[in-house]
Amino acid sequence: MRRVVRQSKFRHVFGQAVKNDQCYDDIRVSRVTWDSSFCAVNPKFVALIIEASGGGAFLVLPLHKTGRIDKAYPTVCGHTGPVLDIDWCPHNDHVIASGSEDCTVMVWQIPENGLVTSMSEPLVVLEGHSKRVGIITWHPTARNVLLSAGCDNQIYIWNAGTGEAMIRLEDMHPDVIFNVTWNRNGSLICTACKDKTIRVIDPRKEAIVAEKEKAHEGARPMRAIFLADGNVLTTGFSRMSERQLALWNTDNMEEPMTVNEMDTSNGVLLPFYDPDTSIVYLCGKGDSSIRYFEITDEAPYVHFLSTFATKEPQRGMGYMPKRGLDVNKCEIARFYKLHERKCEPIVMTVPRKSDLFQDDLYPDTSGPDAALEAEEWFDGKNGDPILISLKNGYVQGKHREFKVVKKNILDSKVTKNSENSSPANKSASSTPLISVKQTNCMCSKQGRCWQSSQGGL
Repeated sequence: MRRVVRQSKFRHVFGQAVKNDQCYDDIRVSRVTWDSSFCAVNPKFVALIIEASGGGAFLVLPLHKTGRIDKAYPTVCGHTGPVLDIDWCPHNDHVIASGSEDCTVMVWQIPENGLVTSMSEPLVVLEGHSKRVGIITWHPTARNVLLSAGCDNQIYIWNAGTGEAMIRLEDMHPDVIFNVTWNRNGSLICTACKDKTIRVIDPRKEAIVAEKEKAHEGARPMRAIFLADGNVLTTGFSRMSERQLALWNTDNMEEPMTVNEMDTSNGVLLPFYDPDTSIVYLCGKGDSSIRYFEITDEAPYVHFLSTFATKEPQRGMGYMPKRGLDVNKCEIARFYKLHERKCEPIVMTVPRKSDLFQDDLYPDTSGPDAALEAEEWFDGKNGDPILISLKNGYVQGKHREFKVVKKNILDSKVTKNSENSSPANKSASSTPLISVKQTNCMCSKQGRCWQSSQGGL
């Protein structure tokens, strides 16, 4: 006999918003009209793009700093235009990149316990785009490789450790790029563009591997993400403005493997994918719900699980990496929902009676260690994510300093937040911070005279 109900351990996943005292209150979430998530989370910090006068800023809060956030709380405020996108480095929980309307990308290092004073000096500024930068995403397995896409329809891939633009994809997109994502080992990228085309690109060969024109017929923005098996999942709109979810095989993109039509709302669907459980969560901008689907190898491939609904619409959404979840409570996802004036964590749980570690829910997941250095990746090497077990909960490893090896940028620019405002930061030297004193002496003894030992004039 055929089974009436499909068997799945995720059929009863349910979402629950945390109590009010565990929310982040009194935050002025950015009102800029851009379809990014406005929020980025890792196991230590939550970062939120906020309203700022005279430039762009975002908040970085330690996860435990819940409750009302003081209006005078320090911000990261180095951009001269509104911040459009932020992304935490997957290999260093203290490093975050931001893209802005001022056409620059900035990389910041957050002190161990969060900000004490506002930070306006980035570790490195990446300049190259001629229009606003709306998309930022780090490479999943190679250290310090950062991708940015701007409204100049160009994609840059940077070595953030040296501040150099290593790859520039210029003529592939005739219109605005809606989003860019890496595949699991970072060898390919997938883009969604305003010309209604989905492109799979090999960035090091600067070649389009596969593309599909009119993936969704509607004029509203699309999104495309890679799944763990190499297929591509897209969200978009039909000609009748119905929201759609489609699955594509990159070997043959003539026809989609499946298309799901949902509703006729006009909010852009932001997809968040968990490769360990093969669940996709769809969060619509302006919606008050999160839909989630399970992706399988058998037709119809995409299976609707459930909807988490609230009363308040969401302005943005942050998604916690797997290593930041509480495995003792069978938590399989945690979202950080942005309201107009607050950020509310939402916990997704699989109900289980046992208190033991549920290894079927938590296969080994991507850890914080990079499989490759940036130079190896640019030379053509690929590396799969280095996996870790969550059996005993994720244990934070030794804090690794982000090094910038570049002329006119100090090698260890911010180790403590107090150094942001120190005069040493404003001097330019390719030598480490310790030797800055010697550059103050201008005599022919090259720093060996008494002035250099006294710290200069």
